[in-house]
Amino acid sequence: MEEKIDNKKLKDDKNEVKEIASVPIIAPEEKTVEVQRKIPTTREEAALEKWVPRTQLGREVFEGKITDINEIFKSGRRIIEPEIVDKLVPEMKNELVLIGGRAGKGGGAQRIPVRITAAMHKSGRRFSYSAFAIVGNENGLIGIGRGGAPETRDAISKSLKKAKLNLMSIRRGCGSWECNCGTAHSVPFKVTGKSGSVRIELLPAPKGVGLVADDESKKVLKLAGIKDVWVKSFGNTGMRLNLINAIFGALKKIYIHERGE
Repeated sequence: MEEKIDNKKLKDDKNEVKEIASVPIIAPEEKTVEVQRKIPTTREEAALEKWVPRTQLGREVFEGKITDINEIFKSGRRIIEPEIVDKLVPEMKNELVLIGGRAGKGGGAQRIPVRITAAMHKSGRRFSYSAFAIVGNENGLIGIGRGGAPETRDAISKSLKKAKLNLMSIRRGCGSWECNCGTAHSVPFKVTGKSGSVRIELLPAPKGVGLVADDESKKVLKLAGIKDVWVKSFGNTGMRLNLINAIFGALKKIYIHERGE
């Protein structure tokens, strides 16, 4: 009986093999890979698509001879084309300073990022707009710029371009005796800046303190990559232009010390 059972098993196995062999093997369809051109998603990417360099520095960046923006800072060359910054630092972020004001719903003034001015002509009032922008990569690069135009969008665009042309690299460190961790989270030493009636002092702070400053000052310090600092302000700080210029002047002193080394 055992031999008969084994023979049956062998027959069944042979039948299964025949059935498997009779099943037609369908080859997988070849997938056609279509190479699609990347569509620019931001205004900066669209500008880079149409960029034609006009300076020697721009041509070197466009051809790939310069791949790091720190090479430009070390050489002391001036950036004249904003596309250079867009090309070398694609992760650049920006903020607008609330320099304007308008009447609020319940009375008083409401802060807006564009300042509106009017001039009287024979044909009536003609309005112009100005904006103040801050750009930075939150890792030691910071720049500010102001632009004006008859249209709001053009004024903001001009301010962003000027901020990129004023870009600089600052040195960060841990100048607080309470922390002394050696990491780049604060300013390396006390620095001061002045613009108009506003005077600013940036003091090193230990880790965990954060940015002890007003909201507009935090925009500059955050984009510069400073995480902990004490800010002392004197004068008419309600004048936002002078306030931001004073902070930028203080950070510029760290830049001068870095280049002096």
